[in-house]
Amino acid sequence: MKVREVMTPNPVVCLSEDSAQKVAVMMREHNIGSVPVVADRQSRTLLGLITDRDIAIKIVADGLDPRKTPIEKHITLNPVTCRDGENLEKCEKAMQEHQIRRILIVDGENKVIGIVAQADLALKEKPEKVASTVGEISKPESDSTKIAA
Repeated sequence: MKVREVMTPNPVVCLSEDSAQKVAVMMREHNIGSVPVVADRQSRTLLGLITDRDIAIKIVADGLDPRKTPIEKHITLNPVTCRDGENLEKCEKAMQEHQIRRILIVDGENKVIGIVAQADLALKEKPEKVASTVGEISKPESDSTKIAA
């Protein structure tokens, strides 16, 4: 199966100069937890990714004003991506290897054309394969990150 058969096409995008509040409102309105950051809305050239966690941890928790704080210094640059013509298995392996729940789909010019989330896999893949992917994504980074009981 190809990535294009599973991806959500034309995801909502934002600009690096958008305020954290504006991006949070987008997330709420579209019921999403991450937004690709693009150079401009016409080209949709990928710059990075901002997540609801980024906004909460890097902006709100640090006491920055979300209404006035642009997201540009708080985005993840060079996020993991795949192409729409690649096999879905490659996308799943990238999710597992990088322990991420979403992969941005770009074309040959690095323009955002889609996104594949864990939920998309759950709807299309065999349950045992999804369970394996979820297990790999959710693994602790190392034994030292475990909390003693």
